[in-house]
Amino acid sequence: MEQIQQVANTLLEPLVGDQCSTKIVDQLFALNPELIKDKCFSLLISKGLGLGIIAGSAGVKVPQILKIVKSGNAKGISLISYVLETLALVITLSYNVRKENPFSTYGEVAFVSIQNFIILLMLTTYSKSYISLFAISTLFTAAAYALLSDILPSEILLSLQWVSILTSTASKLPQIYTNLVNGNTGQLSAITVGLQFIGAAARIFTTLREVQDQVILVSFLVATALNGVLFAQVLLTGGGGAAGATGSKKASKAGKKGSKKGKSE
Repeated sequence: MEQIQQVANTLLEPLVGDQCSTKIVDQLFALNPELIKDKCFSLLISKGLGLGIIAGSAGVKVPQILKIVKSGNAKGISLISYVLETLALVITLSYNVRKENPFSTYGEVAFVSIQNFIILLMLTTYSKSYISLFAISTLFTAAAYALLSDILPSEILLSLQWVSILTSTASKLPQIYTNLVNGNTGQLSAITVGLQFIGAAARIFTTLREVQDQVILVSFLVATALNGVLFAQVLLTGGGGAAGATGSKKASKAGKKGSKKGKSE
């Protein structure tokens, strides 16, 4: 039993520290129900959620990427939304790195930023907007360098993090509006949007437990609300399949009318 406790302690120590790992293991093996009320236990839950979110984020946008590739187009996906969202992510990543926050509280931002940039490349390539492709590549290269280096003072970076909340909001609104106008969510992936909603909601807890940074907390509250709206749209209106089916029906009817006219002539 002691060997098992030592192994458990060794596994938990890198996550919650020596004191908390010992406390959790001792109370766990003693079957103490008060463990769930302990701050060390909530820290362990927070770390577990954080690592789970990071692991999931490594492929959170993959369904979206595959859906674009499979359809051969990026219809229904707002380029402006992705530009603004990625810019907000780069600012958030830089803010956390320079504040030296635990990687478990923001690691997914790095993975999502990379996947977002891939989607941006796909959006501009499929639409053959090569000038936009060059402009976007230059913008994010320069932004990442400026934000991650010491060129910008910490005070300005803090202000930019507050601005990123507005940017994040602005990034979702064009997509929400596009969905409303189209009556469907086009090539948006329900899996991707759903995972983003769940991840942002979980981040509220990890931020409160580990970082206690007001600007980061507000950013996740806003992200949860906006991703919730998008997820609701995907569930209620569905993708472009419905629209495609309607279009194919109209085309079929038009074809039948044309054939009838041909016969009558």
